[in-house]
Amino acid sequence: MKTRLWLIFALVTTVFWGVWGAFIEIPEKAGFPATLGYSVWALTMIPCSLVALAIIRWRLDHDFRSVLLGCAVGFLGAGGQLTLFEALRTGPAYLVFPIISVYPVVTIILSVTLLKERASRKSWAGIILALFAMVMLSYQPPGNSAAQGKLWFVLAIFVFFAWGIQAYVMKFSNMTMKAESIFFYMMATAVALIPVALWMTDFSKPINWSFKGPYLAALIQVLNSIGALCLVYAVRYGKAIIVVPMTALAPVLTIIISLALYKVIPHPIILTGMVFATIAIYLMAE
Repeated sequence: MKTRLWLIFALVTTVFWGVWGAFIEIPEKAGFPATLGYSVWALTMIPCSLVALAIIRWRLDHDFRSVLLGCAVGFLGAGGQLTLFEALRTGPAYLVFPIISVYPVVTIILSVTLLKERASRKSWAGIILALFAMVMLSYQPPGNSAAQGKLWFVLAIFVFFAWGIQAYVMKFSNMTMKAESIFFYMMATAVALIPVALWMTDFSKPINWSFKGPYLAALIQVLNSIGALCLVYAVRYGKAIIVVPMTALAPVLTIIISLALYKVIPHPIILTGMVFATIAIYLMAE
């Protein structure tokens, strides 16, 4: 990596996703369902994509290959998000999140074997440490909710592969496409899946349509959208085997902010994960 631009964009993604993660539950706890939150997020992708297209003077890559790859990146990401909602509905979060959290393993394997990406020993140490940190950061104590069958496990595995493959396809696409074009198709597919999110929403329950609902959700979700755009740039300038594990450590910032807001001391396992994550980011940024 001859340029450090990848690091700047990766850090912006990590920070924005970390802040997003700390506040995203506010609309949900106020009575605005996560599925509607997805719809709001998809809409916040539109202004971000317009800014991206303006940067390249509206020269969108629109050949068949570009459309196919761009839509693949979008459907893998957005489709994985919707699948996650269903996995959490039928399965315990303390089992679902640890499975999904290590999705960078898929990206690393594909990038090393197919793209022939390489990293220094120090970076590899950071990558391995980051994978352990992800599992620890996703730790949730067992609750009273029991798993409903085995469907949740199948769905969690699907998300695990979908997000891992998405990052690889994003890097592969960046070799022949403009990053801005990739993000445009990510936006288009996210918007296209809004009807699915609406179908998954239980409208029989009260929904908060006040400021703390869709409007606050929009202010928070735009952080997710900007982070996604920066991720595309980070993958363009950097190696996927380093960028993806680094940005996946955004929960560290989420936990720090949540600690300041709610005065809750994290579980020792999570605290250990935070230490591992901090060391991992330092090693991967070297």
